This record gives sequence, structure tokens and C-alpha cells, in this order.
Amino acid sequence: MSIHTNLLGGPEPTLLPEDEQPYRLLAEQSASPVQVAADFPTFSLAWAMLADDAFTEDHVVESYAYARTGYHRGLDALRRAGWKGHGPVPWEHRANRGFLRCLAALARAAEAIKETDEAERCWSFLKDSSPEAYAELKR
Repeated sequence: MSIHTNLLGGPEPTLLPEDEQPYRLLAEQSASPVQVAADFPTFSLAWAMLADDAFTEDHVVESYAYARTGYHRGLDALRRAGWKGHGPVPWEHRANRGFLRCLAALARAAEAIKETDEAERCWSFLKDSSPEAYAELKR
């Protein structure tokens, strides 16, 4: 994995800490995203999975709520990791992906409920944080 330093003097990339246990539970399918979110409420990936599942099932309000929860949990984690409200949050770093997926899910659900300003802010935030995540998730 290669995460490049900002040569223009901006903030260093923020890398969230990894917790292997929730990843393992999801990979082994020994726990559902609901169980993982309940047992590891700061693990944004579980919230992103719930948001995606709800959106797929046309439960847009529930998707919005799951995405917002994971987004706020992710913001808290970013701040604890030294993030100051701006700067890169690399998609390449596995632990960042839950937050970035929640941000995209929130934008998508906001669009669906006609919260256009919020959707635009979320897409811009995603693009500014990780152009790679934006390219991957804005489909």
C-alpha cells in the first residue's frame, strides 16, 4: 500500500486504527452487520453495510439513518486519530473505508429524500477526502 505525502504542505493523511475482530466476524459470516454494529458501534463498516442493504431494499429513510450513524461514528474516530476537519482520508487504508462508504451512503440517501444541499456537501466532502473513494463509490 502506498499513501503519498502531500507535497503542498497540507495535513498528513489520517489513518484510522484497525480492529481485526469485527472484520473477522464479517468475513467468517459468524455475525451479521446488525450484530457487528451492536457489538462494535464505532465500526463504521457495519453501519455502511446496513445502509447499503437498506437502500437496496428501498428503505431509504433507514439507509439514511444507518449512514448518518456510521458517518458520525467515523468523524469521532477521525478526530481521535488526529484529523482536524480536513485533509486526506485515504481509501487505500482499509480502516478508513467504513467511514468513506458511510459518507457515500449518506450522500446517496440524501439525494433520494431530496436533501440536495446535504447530498452535494457529502459528495464534495468525499471527493476532497479521497478522490479514489469518490471514483469508486459515486456510481
